[in-house]
Amino acid sequence: MRSSGAVRPAEARGVPTLEQVAELAGVSRSTASRAINGGDRVSADAMTSVRAAVAALGYTPNRAARSLVTRRSDSIALVVPEPDEFALADPFVIGILSGLSSSLADSDVQVVLVIARPGQAERTARFLRGGHVDGAIVVSHHRGGDLDPALVNLSLPHVYVGRPLIGNGAAQTPPQYVDTDNEGGGALATRHLIGRGRRHIATIAGPADMSAGIDRLNGWRSALADAGLTADAAVHGDFTLAGGRAATHQLLDEYPDIDGIVAASDLMAVGALAALAARGKVVPRDVAVVGYDNLGVAASSQPPLTTVVQPVVAMAAAAGERLLDLLAGGAPREPQVFPAELVVRAST
Repeated sequence: MRSSGAVRPAEARGVPTLEQVAELAGVSRSTASRAINGGDRVSADAMTSVRAAVAALGYTPNRAARSLVTRRSDSIALVVPEPDEFALADPFVIGILSGLSSSLADSDVQVVLVIARPGQAERTARFLRGGHVDGAIVVSHHRGGDLDPALVNLSLPHVYVGRPLIGNGAAQTPPQYVDTDNEGGGALATRHLIGRGRRHIATIAGPADMSAGIDRLNGWRSALADAGLTADAAVHGDFTLAGGRAATHQLLDEYPDIDGIVAASDLMAVGALAALAARGKVVPRDVAVVGYDNLGVAASSQPPLTTVVQPVVAMAAAAGERLLDLLAGGAPREPQVFPAELVVRAST
């Protein structure tokens, strides 16, 4: 007599088996397996019969067995080279997860979040090379970080969200990435303040080791130069609320006559609003403020922020689609860059 806790074969439990699929389709077990796992060396008629049998029986392939056949994990990594507290709280990363999930909705591919903590690049590289994932999406890339060499030499298909600041000789030439027009966005924000009559416009730039920080700063400079205005009031921040608050206090100490601030992220812009209020400045009467992202906090701040749209969800979806195409054998493509767009609210 079988004990109640014994494990029964799948067929005895009523779960469809590969053998039943093969029998119903009128093909061998090996042909059924190949048809289910990609169709290699399977005729069109056999493929049609196997698909019909799978649908009729409600058969679900065993993922572990399938991975042995295909050498695929059906997983991709979302690599975030940031400390835990930043990666898990940043609206940008949350938007990336949302967009990536939407691009993978019609596939069996799962997303594995990999937080590449500073100083642990080799551990991250071992994971990426170890067959745990088929490809990777890399966000928040910093130039010169300890993860750089691993990414340059990574043979695993990977796509960046944001233009990567990596040297020549990368495994992918050119690097595969999607981005937004950061320089155009920085210029658009600055021209908006110029059009509002502001003449001493400061910026809270992003980190100098990230393309978004560099490009948005260049856009601010170019717009001021075109208008014949001085580009002297610049402080770098770290894309956080606290960083924006500290940078604003520094700007007010060094340039007390500023009448506009272009912040390279909405979180830094909200930090700027808090610092301005603490210094008795009224927004936008005394100082007008523009952010960058439009990820939610902009509309709920007081006053609501004028901001440049960064279409994070669409960017992540495009990156996911590009990676799936690479995994299917598609050729590398030119970078995809989304245009800059301004949403005007009460802060200006």
